[in-house]
Amino acid sequence: MTPGEDSGTRVLGLIGEHLDSIRAQLTDEQYQLLLTRLRALADTPPDDSRAVRRAFQAVRLCLVPLPFGHPVREALDSVRLVATAPVSRPVVLRTRDLLARLTAEPPRPPDTAAVIAAVERRLLRTPALSAAEVRGRYRGSAPPPELIRLADPDLGDRYPEFQFRPGGGAPYEVVLEVNRVLLADADPWGAADWWLSGNAWLGGGPPVTLLGVRPDRELVGAAVVLVEGD
Repeated sequence: MTPGEDSGTRVLGLIGEHLDSIRAQLTDEQYQLLLTRLRALADTPPDDSRAVRRAFQAVRLCLVPLPFGHPVREALDSVRLVATAPVSRPVVLRTRDLLARLTAEPPRPPDTAAVIAAVERRLLRTPALSAAEVRGRYRGSAPPPELIRLADPDLGDRYPEFQFRPGGGAPYEVVLEVNRVLLADADPWGAADWWLSGNAWLGGGPPVTLLGVRPDRELVGAAVVLVEGD
């Protein structure tokens, strides 16, 4: 790192330096979502450290599909963004500078709403339980807030089925723990995308396919690395 540079601004600087290779490694949807999350970070009030931390985490989620060995991925795995104003302000300002350079490029910026809607449609295609079905499992009580709850415009609240043990069972404890780490109550779409998208830290496959296959601590560790760094 250069003098006065924190790990968060270093990641953003590396995004700018390696934008072409990032484009090559991500799908069109993943890349457009990254741009959307960067815009959200740039629009975050610089002195709202909690909001900056969450917005930066959303950017990091978009970069998880990058392979090991990629400079941005290496920086991503070592970053620890401390939620304080002296860190938050440089992160937001660096993001604004990065986007100012990106808007000068030939490709037209994506429609933010369209990008997010495409991601949400993909996530809503995963098998899910209705709110009534989940309440039934809790005998009418409210389910844990850690459960991912996705708002379907046609069907209402949907709870991705992978969170629950087969045969009408309770949620996997490891799912609840990972969801807490990923702040699923505040960003359920980001948490669902983590579970259902490829993850290089876990060998390339979606974490959902590893439930009951890999040790729980590895799934939790992968989420912690994303949120807090090594």
